[in-house]
Amino acid sequence: MNPLARAALPALLLPLGLAACAGERDNGYPSLAKRPVEARGFDEPAAPPRAPVRPDPALDRMIATQTAQLQTVRAGFDRDAARAERAAAAARGAAVGSDAWLEAQTALAQLDDWRAQATAIASDAEGRGADRAATLAPDYPALTALQRDAAAEAARQDAVIRRLSASLPAA
Repeated sequence: MNPLARAALPALLLPLGLAACAGERDNGYPSLAKRPVEARGFDEPAAPPRAPVRPDPALDRMIATQTAQLQTVRAGFDRDAARAERAAAAARGAAVGSDAWLEAQTALAQLDDWRAQATAIASDAEGRGADRAATLAPDYPALTALQRDAAAEAARQDAVIRRLSASLPAA
């Protein structure tokens, strides 16, 4: 082969090699270009408007009944808590098993009964709320208020009982 042709051959093949590099290649890496979904932004979509809560007469009756029961439990607890306060004050410093100590323990047991009733009302209200949530029903404001009030009352009663129990000698 002539030396001129031999020197021209790489010059002729070089553009062919460069053309092979310029084509579309799938090298396994994703493109860094912005995708259509990214153009929309990352803001939370607007929540759909809440459906109005339809009145539920049966639920309203149950809420009214349990609200009245909760008021009765609250009044009974407060009345018996005053008695338990007096009994606990009389039992301070008394021996475990003495009459004063037994009287205070009996008063605390009565308070436990009131607290159990308040807790049952709170539990029932929570269960009704969970049943509504399971059917994807919207929150029922009166039921939510009952749940909140019953839980707060049970917590208040628990705090009083703990305080009085702590003031007595342990058995």
